[in-house]
This record gives sequence, structure tokens and C-alpha cells, in this order.
Amino acid sequence: MLHKYSAVTLLLLGGLTSTTLAQDFSRVQSKVLHDNGTPYMVQFRSAAMAYKLSEASKVLREQLQLTTDDQMLRAKTTTDELNYVHEKYQQFYKGIKVEHAAYTVHAQKGDVTSISGQFERISGLNVTPSLTASAALERAMSFVGATKYMWQDAAEEAGLKQLENNPAATYKPQGELVIVRNQRSNNPLTAGKATLAWKFNVYAQQPLSRAFIYVDAHSGEVVLQDAIIKHAAATATFATAYSGTRSLANETVVAGQYRLREYTRGLGIETYNARKGNSYTAAVDFTDADNSWTEYNNANFDNIAGDAHFGAQATYDYWKLVHNRNSFDNAGAKIKSYVHFDDTPGDGVGYENAYWNGSVMTYGDGATRFRPLTALDVCAHEVGHAVCEKTANLTYQNESGAMNEGFSDIWGAAIEQYTAAKLGLTKSTWLIGEDIDKQQPALRSMSDPNSQGQPDTYKGTYWKATTTSPTSANDYGGVHTNSGVLNHWFYILSVGKSGTNDIGSAYSVTGIGIDAAAKIAYRTESVYLTASSTYANARTASISAATDLYGAGSAQVTAVTNAWYAVGVGAAAGGTTPPPTTPTYCASKGTSTAYEWIDYVKLGTIARTSAADGGYYNGTATSTSLAAGSSQTISFSAGFASTAYTEYWKVYIDYNRNGVFTDAGETVVSGSSASTGTLTATFTVPTTAKSGATRLRVIMSDASATTSCNSYSYGETEDYTVNITGGTLALDGGSSSVASLTSGGTTALSNSVEKAVTLFPNPASDELNIALASKAPVLSATVTDLRGARAANARFENGKLNVSGLSKGIYLLTVSDGQKTFHERFVKE
Repeated sequence: MLHKYSAVTLLLLGGLTSTTLAQDFSRVQSKVLHDNGTPYMVQFRSAAMAYKLSEASKVLREQLQLTTDDQMLRAKTTTDELNYVHEKYQQFYKGIKVEHAAYTVHAQKGDVTSISGQFERISGLNVTPSLTASAALERAMSFVGATKYMWQDAAEEAGLKQLENNPAATYKPQGELVIVRNQRSNNPLTAGKATLAWKFNVYAQQPLSRAFIYVDAHSGEVVLQDAIIKHAAATATFATAYSGTRSLANETVVAGQYRLREYTRGLGIETYNARKGNSYTAAVDFTDADNSWTEYNNANFDNIAGDAHFGAQATYDYWKLVHNRNSFDNAGAKIKSYVHFDDTPGDGVGYENAYWNGSVMTYGDGATRFRPLTALDVCAHEVGHAVCEKTANLTYQNESGAMNEGFSDIWGAAIEQYTAAKLGLTKSTWLIGEDIDKQQPALRSMSDPNSQGQPDTYKGTYWKATTTSPTSANDYGGVHTNSGVLNHWFYILSVGKSGTNDIGSAYSVTGIGIDAAAKIAYRTESVYLTASSTYANARTASISAATDLYGAGSAQVTAVTNAWYAVGVGAAAGGTTPPPTTPTYCASKGTSTAYEWIDYVKLGTIARTSAADGGYYNGTATSTSLAAGSSQTISFSAGFASTAYTEYWKVYIDYNRNGVFTDAGETVVSGSSASTGTLTATFTVPTTAKSGATRLRVIMSDASATTSCNSYSYGETEDYTVNITGGTLALDGGSSSVASLTSGGTTALSNSVEKAVTLFPNPASDELNIALASKAPVLSATVTDLRGARAANARFENGKLNVSGLSKGIYLLTVSDGQKTFHERFVKE
């Protein structure tokens, strides 16, 4: 259904001419921008200079420079324990909701103290869909590729209607028209751009998945997948920590029959037995006759029902007693848990996962890697995803997704520590999954992320590069890996630490204790972060949260700032800026330079003539400057021992400085040539290139399939440094096109793959002509059949092969010019 709003229902913040949209800088104390140049947080001066909360429309209009096409709808208003009022506004463009674009006005005693959030600057977007919702749903289902969906299961549909007490309730997705960034395209013209899209909540049963799928309302392309079920099994999740004999609140239905349900906490805590199946509606109650559940400690691990029930209660208690939050939605939502869940019943393999599916908790029994996954910190982690969904709603990909996972780890640690201290339990606060992991000491370590393959520094060791095409195959851009940075920040903030991080920054942080750190983390997530927030945004947000709680210049604010510096994000307290992160680049090297090598490279002030360098030359100490948006010409040539062979040239520039050359626009030259002369190519540096020093890679190989990161047979790689000036902080790829090669500045050369050996005619009946791309003479030729046996009836004479004596079939021809050997198939007809 189209979610458009009339001018009556919207808080209209446009309607003025551009001359009246000038910002009131006299009221601004500080401003932090997103990478795209829009404000992330604006803080205002106090007292007489402050805006009033009643002027919310004015402050947003002025500071965000809204146009008549931009509207902001007030979504909700909350008041926290510090008596701050937070009015949250949802952005609309021409009446269409802009996904992940929300802005909050923060006020105290009627004065606006700051505004923060994500605003998308959109212009000229066509908001009339070309594709119907039903057609778009077909595209979404094709993308998911499930064999069965929840709405196709009559029992699950009936169960949902009963659960929601709504006869019209259905799992079948209802299309909502929204505007969202295209985060799956590799095309620089569309990647990261605002796109009109149909949004669907697609719940697949086989194989199991649930995600918001966004389909371009014009092209039908899937532009974003935002997972609802967070599939912790990709890197696994938390511990089944058996917490001893606990007193669990439950209920009795009739005399002599007790079940794991209780209603003293919010709307209730309920725990069910999925009976090693994958249906929620087929699940049944765990019951006991005397309310002493000792017999549940059995070979079937039925005692894990007690762990799940206890974990849900402990998690609810922590949020209520520590943060005054009434369940995950702050409205007392029921917490339902299903244990003994198996995504593929009957296959004989237990389910090695636990997840929040957007509605309920789900726990598998484990198999090879894990014991049953009903730990206290598993409960805390998974309910943490629900809390995030109801607050910051961090999109589950790349940096925002890593923080989604990191905050859940924070709540796993905080709730485990709080509960263990209260009940006298022995737990390992900073190890995640230590009790269920059969193979490793723990799944993750917040005190030493590197020990479990996670980064403890932003873009440091083990950092996984973000991606324009996040899927489960690449862990949605490293969400379970890069969460180590937020985990380690929280650990350092809590207990303190001194050392030197991966980018060479020496730090010393005095810890403030886990209780204070948790209060700051919760305020950061619930008040200041938005769906598309980055680590840089989290730093700004947490400093504001600490200032709200403990005052400007407090020890807590200093610790928060220095803890971010310790993990490589931003400056230390006092203004020390960490050195720029130096990415680690993959190896690229030719095995042999016996026949060819790079003998000349020139770009700007880089100009190097050389002999063979053993397959690789590290010239990164040599650099030149390139202006963003400028046209550049690069020159290069090949050196040959004797005959000139066809060589395949690739030139890469890592424009976004993320350590890889695979992003859109970073292959700046691609082509082939058999020339010994100087080749040239012209390319344009994209305006979105990130300012600063980055890597230039030149590859010459005799194999057309050679990429930016591999070892190859013949040829050479040379690396240099280029300094981008006048660029941006944008991290998406540039828009430069692949340049064609020219020889001597005039003759265009081929960008197509040129075969090293050409055979004609092929198929052949009597005679086969052989030509080498290098123009070298063929000195020998042999023929073998598909079994590898040499064919004696083929004769090579004067550069031609007589095949008249061969039987019909397919053969392999091996030829040599005296230096290299080449292979090619032909058909005898």
C-alpha cells in the first residue's frame, strides 16, 4: 500500500524560498557532518540563544535547509530520566517515507539543546512507480529463493491470527512504497543513490530467513536486504551457560500441572517446546506435576527450557531495574521463547543457531560446534536485537550492522555481569559463548577481539571490508567481525587499558566501570543513533550521551573520548588525532619475468624506467598528487627479452582507501597490447574519491584472467602511492570509467581478450593454420586426443598442421615459439 501523507497530516517544514533557508549560525555551538555533507548532530548555545521546543519546525527547516519537497512527520515524543524531551521526526519526500531517515530534536526545560539523526538530501526523484506491488513482490521472492514461505503454511497463518487476535493478520508481505538508498548496486551511477522502492517483510520457512527486501519500483532490482532474523550461526552466537538451580516464576493451569509461563513481568514470559521441529504453532508447553523440574536434566537436554525461561526473566529484570525500560519495546511486550527448534526436522543434525525473528526468541540444540544455545548472555544478546529494533534500528549491514551486533554483545556482557553479581553465579563477563563452544575457548572476546579473529581497532587487523552488495555469504559486510571494535571500546571504557593500537596510536584510558559504561551505551543507542549510523557517528553520539549523564568535561566524557581513540576512531581528549589507517593490500606478483616485465610507468611526477624486478616492485615511497574530478594520463610500457607477446594491462586506484581494488570505478585502465612502445590511457578521478594517500597498482600479465589480487605466471606488478586532493570523505566507489589504451598517443588498442594462439579454419578437414598473437614463428606443434595420447597422424610443416590423417573429433594442440608453450583445442571434421 502507498504510504503517502497529505499536507494536513504532515508537519510541513518547507514552503519558503531558498533565500529564507539560511541557517541561524549564531545559535550553533558545534556541528558534526555525515560523510555525505548533511548534519549528523548540531548542538546549540544555551540560555537566551536557544531555540524553544515549540520551534522544532523552525530549527529543522533552518539547520537541514529543507525544501518544499521535504516534509518531517513527528513520529513520537519521549521524556527520559534526565528530563530531556526527545521529539523524533520521520523524513518524507513528496509524501513518500524516506527509509532510515529520522531526525530527533532534543530539549531540556523547553530549550532545544541539540538535533541529531540522518537526513537524505533528495531532488528530482520520480515518485510514481513503474512496477506494481505484486510484480515487485515476485522479484523479492525470486531474490530470496525460498521453497516455502510462512504465508503458504495454513497452520502458521492461523496461529498468527490467533496470536494477534486479528482475523486479517497474515505473513504475506504487503508492499509499502518508500525511498531508500540503493546499497546493492555495483553501478557507480546508482550505487548509494536515493531510490523509489517497494518494501516487503519476507518471512521464508524453507530455508529459514526473514528480512525487509526493497525492490526498485522502476527497474525491479533488489536494492537492499535488511535482515530481521540476524542468523548468528554465520559466526555462531552465545553460550548455553547452565546457571544452576534457579527459582523461576511460572504458573499452574490446574492442580498438579505447572507450565513455564508467568505474568509478573510486563505482559509475560513464556517458554515453549518446539519438539525438534520448525513450527511455532505446533510447539507445546513444558509441564511438570510438582513444580520440581529435576527430571528435566536428561539426555534430551530438556533442562535448557529452564535456562531460556530464566534468561528471559533476568534480561527483563535488567532492563527494568537498571534502565527503567519495560521489556524490549518499553511497553511491556511479552517475551516468548521456543527451545528445541530445528530448521530442518528429521535430518539428524541439530540446529546450531539462536535468533530473534522479529517477534519471538528461537533456540537450537546445537550439533558439532555448540551445545544447546539457551545461555543467559544468548538471551540478553537476542533481546538486545529487539531493543535495537525499537530504538536506533541499525540497518543490518556494514558498519551499522556491526554496531547492531556490538550493542547486543554489550547487553550480553552487561546483563550476565549484573545477574551473576546479584545471584552469586560464576561467569566470564568479557568472553562470549564460552560455555557452549565445543571447539574454541569462546566465540568472541570483548577484552581481546584479535584472539577470536575480530578487529580491536577500526580498519585494523581482521577488519572485514564493507561491501556494496551485503549478503549472508559475506556476513552482510562483516557484521559479526567488525563488531569487535564496539565490543573493545565498551571493554576499555569499563575497565580501562593502556597500549598502542593497530594504527600506531598510544593510548591510556581510565575505566569508569561497567555500570556507567552501560548507561552511556544505552543512551547512545536509544537517543542519538539512527539506522545508518557509522562508527564515527557513534563516537559523537556517545560523547553527547556521557555529557548529558555526567556533565561536560567530566571524567566519564574524557574516558568515552579516549576509549574511541584507543580503538582508532577520532581524536583523543585534548585533540590528538590518530594517524590515518593504512590498509593492508593483497599480494600480486608474476612468477616469471624471464620473457616480459614492466619497464616504464609515468603518472604525474611518478616516472620510472626499470629492468625486471622479480615479478613485483614496491614503489609506494614514490608518489604523485591527483585532484578529484581531474583528467589524468598514465603511460607505461613492456620490456621483452626477445619476442613481443600479447600482454594484458590492468591499472587500479583504491579511491575509497578501503584496502581493495574491487569497488566500482577503481579499475581505471584495462586492455591488451603486443607493442614494445609506450602505451597511454586517460581516466578521470571521481569527485567521490576520498582525500589522502592511497595505492596505485599497475599489472602486466600474459593471462587475461589476472585480477588485482593473485599470483600469475608471466609478467609483473608495480605499486605506487597517489595523493588525492579536493576529494570527500565518501566511502563508496568512484564513477570513473575504464580507459582505453592507445599506442604512441594515437592508435587505439583492443580492450577485448586476445587469444595467444589463433587456429583457422576451426573446425578443419585437411589443414590447420597457426598464428601467435606475439607474431613470433611457431617452432613446434604436437597434437594429443582427449585421453592425452599423442596423435601420430598429424604433421607440422612450414607453420601449418596437416590433420587430414586424423579421425573426426576434438584434439588439443600444443605449440611453442622456443620460449613459451601455448595450448588450444580444435575440431577435426
